[in-house]
Amino acid sequence: METLIMSTSIVAIAEMGDKTQLLSFVLAAKFKNKLSIILGILFATLANHFAAGYVGAWLASLVSPQTLRWIIALSFFAFGAWALVPDKLEENQNLKGAGVFLTTLIAFFIVEIGDKTQFATIALAARYDSLVAVVLGTTTGMMIANIPAVIIGDTLAHRINMKVMRWVAAALFVVLGILALFAPSTGL
Repeated sequence: METLIMSTSIVAIAEMGDKTQLLSFVLAAKFKNKLSIILGILFATLANHFAAGYVGAWLASLVSPQTLRWIIALSFFAFGAWALVPDKLEENQNLKGAGVFLTTLIAFFIVEIGDKTQFATIALAARYDSLVAVVLGTTTGMMIANIPAVIIGDTLAHRINMKVMRWVAAALFVVLGILALFAPSTGL
């Protein structure tokens, strides 16, 4: 349960103001079918985060627990610094002729590649033994952050202080890095 709650919380907070959340706003403004957008986000996130989680679990099997502890801690510290940098949606995914679901699925999957939440999923899967709990948690966190973005759109964007959310996410990542350093060796 700790894995699920931690994974959900980290990604939900880290996703605020992230480029995939910005993509959610763009898709919601462009398309009327909100359910297709939400389902596209869900399936893209499940695929992306399962692959990332699998990589994290695999990496954990390659190194000693002490080395893994330092890798995870340093990763979380880096994510903390990265969280302070505002994301911008660099390109408009133009997939004319594709349906709303397919457009969202492809665009969201591509934009999530190399994103801090994808790397956080790798680190969480390396940290915790339950790949399923990590992927369900990180996917739930993505949905918590992106469903309101799809449903409420611009109204929500103007009500959330993204700078504060970036600082909260950064602080959470730093705390996780510190916790990773001091976690019992058997609990890693």
